[in-house]
Amino acid sequence: MGDGMDQRVRAATASPPPVPGSGGTFRRWTVLAALAEEDLSLARLCEGHFDALAILDELDGPRPRPGEIWGVWAAKPDALTLDDGRVSGVKPYCSGAALCTNALVTVGADLYAVAPGTPVPGTWPATGMALSDSRDVRFDGVPARYVGPYVDRPGFHHGGAGVAAVWYGGARGVARRLVGASDPHARAHLGAVDVALHGALAVLREAAGEIDADPHDRKGTAATRALRVRAHVAAVAAEVLDRAGRALGAGPLSHDAAHGRRVADLAVYLRQHHAERDLAALGARVDGRDW
Repeated sequence: MGDGMDQRVRAATASPPPVPGSGGTFRRWTVLAALAEEDLSLARLCEGHFDALAILDELDGPRPRPGEIWGVWAAKPDALTLDDGRVSGVKPYCSGAALCTNALVTVGADLYAVAPGTPVPGTWPATGMALSDSRDVRFDGVPARYVGPYVDRPGFHHGGAGVAAVWYGGARGVARRLVGASDPHARAHLGAVDVALHGALAVLREAAGEIDADPHDRKGTAATRALRVRAHVAAVAAEVLDRAGRALGAGPLSHDAAHGRRVADLAVYLRQHHAERDLAALGARVDGRDW
């Protein structure tokens, strides 16, 4: 991987943050946001590793050994088949395809721990999030250890809400380019961005506190909370992208490589939010009692 990403990921994952629901959920999300503000591809790789550690802890899976980098490769659950304890097929969107030493992969509704397969060349010709190396990975009868359900557990929703912390950090990185603007219109955009980011941070802080208060989701609110948090923060990040572009024009996108990459990376990362489909899923859950 380019840009020294291997070493950066290993350094950033050397001291994992608290797992969700342990009393330090907001601290975990603060770590993710800081990584995302620095580099969204770095944050994506670290978030996958941290998510794998949390899943393995929740489901009492195998204990990762020092130096291992794990991924969670869950796109297209029907892409892999299981036969006599071995997985085969081609899994798309495997972030850290060449970096990860181990992975959790979905086969149907279940998670299995596997050694990495073979990255397929040319399957991540991306501009945004290019350094996440999210290529397809081919598995040819790779031994797999059953870990547990992927979706049907509280940690799935806690982890989904945590992704919003990464979006927030990425938006914060884009917004930094507006600080110090002298043009009054740019300052107005900066003021609006400040309001939006503070609102997103408040939402994340409240959600983290609720997760720590009910880590096993006995109230049955985890899924609704995750959908709300993701929708709110995704909207804020989209607003930041829009306002930064309107305030700064084409100049920084054309001549500031770091800013241009942050914008491209965030635009891609935000598509982990499924837009109206996620809003429809939230709408199906809303009963108005929380208003």
